[in-house]
Amino acid sequence: MTGTTITATPGTPFIEVTREFDTTPAQVFRAYTDPALVTQWLGPHGMEMEILEHDARDGGRYRYIHRDERGEYRFRGVFHTVTANERLIQTFEWEGAPGQVSLDSATFEDLGDGRTRLHTHSVFPSVEARDGAIAGGMSRGITESYERLETLLKEA
Repeated sequence: MTGTTITATPGTPFIEVTREFDTTPAQVFRAYTDPALVTQWLGPHGMEMEILEHDARDGGRYRYIHRDERGEYRFRGVFHTVTANERLIQTFEWEGAPGQVSLDSATFEDLGDGRTRLHTHSVFPSVEARDGAIAGGMSRGITESYERLETLLKEA
């Protein structure tokens, strides 16, 4: 395992994230697509998660709520491409910023020896939308989610 690398090049509407896990692509992919597992790792430390909908297939939708002592945060999107153990392409929208939809892809690279490199690429509608997501705590959410994911995968 290596730490999470988040790259947000100034002046671009993109965020790149890379993290390696000491487990197979199939196990990481399952953690991304099985709602019972998603609730155990997605979101910052201290957040509770309720999944309202999670249909990880081409054209399927998802919607969930994160809760903490400050309130609720609702998210939704559509899975556009779901290729088992290899790739996910989906939209992502925080309902607190309607219309600021990003297009996110995740690839699950087999590094051999039971290791996986997860790489995500997010495209925002503007540099300002991307910067707003970062200012809103996205980096913390990503880093802590992947810490939680690593713990979950080790326990599996």
